[in-house]
Amino acid sequence: MSELTITVRYFASLREALGASEPVSVATGSTLGQLRDALIARGGHHAEALARGRALRCALNQVMADEATPVPAGAEVAFFPPVTGG
Repeated sequence: MSELTITVRYFASLREALGASEPVSVATGSTLGQLRDALIARGGHHAEALARGRALRCALNQVMADEATPVPAGAEVAFFPPVTGG
């Protein structure tokens, strides 16, 4: 299966744990959920920050998306905690 490279950006507490961004290779046809699982599988800080028990939002090319969304080549994916406030 071929792979494609995307940019993953992190915001708020995720940025503190993982840095601002990183290039990531994923299998062609991967979804945002599969990307998250692949990052969790790295272990360490990735596993803690992106753990399935944590509520996280994601965006694909600056548009909110759910984990079933396919990731195209050259995409920018962002992960961030839900925003609260009022």
